[in-house]
Amino acid sequence: AEAFVGAAVGARDRGRLHRAVVLCSGWGAAICVVLALAFTLGGPKLIDVMATNVEVRDAARIYLPWMIAAPLVGVASWMLDGIFIGATRTREMRNMMTLSTIVYFGVVAILMPLWGNHGLWAALMVFFVARAVSLGFYYPRLAAIKD
Repeated sequence: AEAFVGAAVGARDRGRLHRAVVLCSGWGAAICVVLALAFTLGGPKLIDVMATNVEVRDAARIYLPWMIAAPLVGVASWMLDGIFIGATRTREMRNMMTLSTIVYFGVVAILMPLWGNHGLWAALMVFFVARAVSLGFYYPRLAAIKD
């Protein structure tokens, strides 16, 4: 996404930017669905390959649903990161990362005492959503290239 968006922004070509965003986002979403499916189907086997200790395996299986959800929940934030990097919009990225991090720590403070490690995972998912929403808020400004 970075290269395609950077080339489109550098050329001041709004149509090219739109095509790059749609194409890269489509591929990103497809890859994240495949990852989630792979974690769903192969996660237990992967855990067994990575850990020999039974307690570690059992603990990893408890949190496997979060690992399955992560690519599905995180794809929009990751794609927008690439789009903003390619457009060299670092100020917006920094500001929205700061806001998203504040949201994350607020959610951690609330959910970890209630849900333990599940609260930490839930906060990570909220962070991904906050990142996507906050960068999405700025995207129309980025896309408003003046030809």
